[in-house]
Amino acid sequence: MANTIGAFGALFTATIILLTGSGLLSTLLSTRMALAGFSTATSGLVLSCYFSGLLAGSFLCHRLIQRVGHIRAFTVFAATTTAAALLHGLYLSAWFWGALRFFSGTTSFGLFMVIESWLNECTEPHFRGRIFSIYMTLSYLGIGIGQQLLNVADIQGPDLFVISGILFALCLVPVSATEGVHPRLPETKPYHFMTIFRKSPLGMLGSMAAGLTNSAFYALTPLFCTQIGLTLHQLSWIMTTTVFSGLAAQWVIGSLSDRFDRTVVLSVIATAIAGFSAVMFIGGRHSFGALLAGMGVFGTMMFAVYPVAVARAHDIFGGQDAVAVSAGLLFAYSIGASMSPIVASGVMTLMGTPFGLFAFWCMVNAALAGITLYLRKREKIDIVPVEEQVAFVPMKSTSPVATAMDPRTEPEPGNP
Repeated sequence: MANTIGAFGALFTATIILLTGSGLLSTLLSTRMALAGFSTATSGLVLSCYFSGLLAGSFLCHRLIQRVGHIRAFTVFAATTTAAALLHGLYLSAWFWGALRFFSGTTSFGLFMVIESWLNECTEPHFRGRIFSIYMTLSYLGIGIGQQLLNVADIQGPDLFVISGILFALCLVPVSATEGVHPRLPETKPYHFMTIFRKSPLGMLGSMAAGLTNSAFYALTPLFCTQIGLTLHQLSWIMTTTVFSGLAAQWVIGSLSDRFDRTVVLSVIATAIAGFSAVMFIGGRHSFGALLAGMGVFGTMMFAVYPVAVARAHDIFGGQDAVAVSAGLLFAYSIGASMSPIVASGVMTLMGTPFGLFAFWCMVNAALAGITLYLRKREKIDIVPVEEQVAFVPMKSTSPVATAMDPRTEPEPGNP
C-alpha cells in the first residue's frame, strides 16, 4: 500500500513538473518568434511541428517502451526533451526550431505514455474516476503555472529556455526514484478509423474540431497577444485565465451533458464558441480587461468540446471498446491539432489582422454546429436516451494510455 501511495505521489509530481515546463516552452516559443519578426505563416508552420511530433510519437514510442522498459524509456524521452528545450536558446532559425519542436512532440508523447501507463497499473478499478480526475486537474494546473513563469526572466534572453529545460530534467527525479515493478502497457485492439466515423460521426468530427480549436489556442494566442501590443505580463494572464477557466468549467458542462442529449449539448457549445468568436473578432479590440474576460468565457467552452465528443462516442460503443475507440478519437484530435496552426495562421495572414484567429475559431465551430444539427435533423445519427448515456469524464488529450484509466472502460476478462 505504501509503495502504491508513493507511486501516485511521484507520478503526480512528475506530471505537474512536466506540464509546467511544456506550458512555459510552448508560449515562450510563440512569443519569441513574434518578437523576432517571424511572419505569422512561418510561426504557424514551426509550431505545428510539435503536434505532428505527437502524432508520430503515437506510432514510435510504444515500441521503445516495450523494448527497454519504462524507466529507461522515460530517461531517454526526458533527456531528449531537455536537450531540445535548451537548444532553442542557442540558435534562432525557423527550420531549426521546427525540427526541435517535432522531436519535442515525439518525446513528450512518450513521457505522457510512461506516466499514464504507470498510473493505470497502480489504480484499482473503483478508484479510476478519482485518479483520472486528479491527473487531468494537475495537467491543467501545470500548463497554467507555466504561463506565469514567463514573468520571472527576460524573454529575450536564454534564461527561460534554461528554466524549461530544468523542469523537463526534474520530472525524471520522481519517476526514477519510484519503487515497484515495471507497469505493462494496456493492450488496445485495433479499431478501424472509418468504423468509428460511421458509428459515431459526431465523436470523430467533434474530436477533430477540438484539435483544430485547442491547438490554435496554444500555438497562436501568444503570437496574437504580441501582435496586438500586449505586455508579457498581460499575455501570461490571458493564457492562464483561459486554461484555468477551462478546468473549472469541465464539471459544470459535464453535469449538463449528463442531463441532456449530447448531440444538443455539442451543438450548443460549438454555436456558443462560434458566436463568441465572431463577437471578439468585431469588438475584442476595446480593452485588455474585456479581452481577458472574453478569453475566460472562451476557455469554459473550448476545453469542453473534446470530452463531450468522447462521451458521445462512448454512448454508442460498449465499455469493452472504450480504450480502442478513445485512441481513434485521440488520433482524430491529433490530425486536427497538426493542421491547425498552419491553417489558422494562414487565415490571420489572409485577413491581415491578428483577430483573424477568432475568425478561424468561428469557422471551425460554426461548421461543427451546422454538421451536428444537419445530421440530427436528417436522422443520420443515433439518438441515445439521456438515461442510457455514459457518465461524462473530464479529459485532456495526452496519450491513448490515459483512456485505460477512464472509469467508463470495462476491464477485459482476467484483468483487474
